[in-house]
Amino acid sequence: MATESSEGEEEGKITGGNLVLALDDDLREMGKKAVWSVSSCKTGNGVSSLRDDNLDTYWQSDGAQPHLVNVQFQKKVRLQMVALYVDFKLDESYTPSKISIRAGDGFHNLKEIKTVELVKPAGWIPISLSGNDPRETFVNTFMLQIAVLSNHLNGRDTHVRQIKVYGPRPNPFPHQPFQFTSTEFITYSCVR
Repeated sequence: MATESSEGEEEGKITGGNLVLALDDDLREMGKKAVWSVSSCKTGNGVSSLRDDNLDTYWQSDGAQPHLVNVQFQKKVRLQMVALYVDFKLDESYTPSKISIRAGDGFHNLKEIKTVELVKPAGWIPISLSGNDPRETFVNTFMLQIAVLSNHLNGRDTHVRQIKVYGPRPNPFPHQPFQFTSTEFITYSCVR
């Protein structure tokens, strides 16, 4: 799995990628609860191509950098990870090389929370949104913006094949301190 500080790499640089996205059981995909928009796109390669679960389609920007993907939620949500599928072998100069992730209440107060450099990526690139403090495991936000600041080989437009946004899975029993996994334990978990 590619990490932000793999062996011998500078922090914030990611190489490689994974063909299969491996996730913890305590994460859930939050993208379906959001409204997605992009700064620009070529005809037929719009925001729907980012969310169709098809790795053969892609969003292609059309215009000046930075290229933006905006993810807006109706209510404040907890987000823990962003996963992008990019492929340098297929897209070459269209592949992002520097990405900034910003969060806030809306367009007027976005703050950069993570900047990542990608070195010839191929596959799923998981980007943790947690801060330097171990207590900061998620970002509580109304809006997330993914900005492609530059591309490999000084490319102008960009290709991103998929984007997934993950947050922590809520406890199904809010006032219960334990999370039981078996049906039998859940059945006898509360006293009348």
